[in-house]
Amino acid sequence: MADDSTADSSASTTTRSLSRLGRVLFGLGLAVQASEDFRDMEDSIEYAESAGVPVPELAAPFASGMMLVGGVGIALWRLPRIATGAVVTFLAAVTPTMHDFWNEEGDASGERLAFFGNLAMFGAALAFLREAYRS
Repeated sequence: MADDSTADSSASTTTRSLSRLGRVLFGLGLAVQASEDFRDMEDSIEYAESAGVPVPELAAPFASGMMLVGGVGIALWRLPRIATGAVVTFLAAVTPTMHDFWNEEGDASGERLAFFGNLAMFGAALAFLREAYRS
């Protein structure tokens, strides 16, 4: 029969492994999404312009760069406070600005889906930001 210290150690190892897997999946997902934005930057700039973003030709690549660097930083857990902070900042700014489905005329299902997808990522980024400050 295992003693409590062995059980605690095993649970701690499992928790660390799950957290690491979550960071890698989340970070890689963000980085891949950002790389897609870079591949089609013309459309990203046009989309930002249509949402009324000031200086979209600078803002769109900068925002995609924040997401790329943040995603890689989270996946590798390098400079985690800066990486997670960049992602939190990106999502806090972009989510209500670019995916304001409540202002859409007609079918806003795509924007609504993007808004709530970003909201879920925002929650994950906040959890990882907390982890970054605890480690």
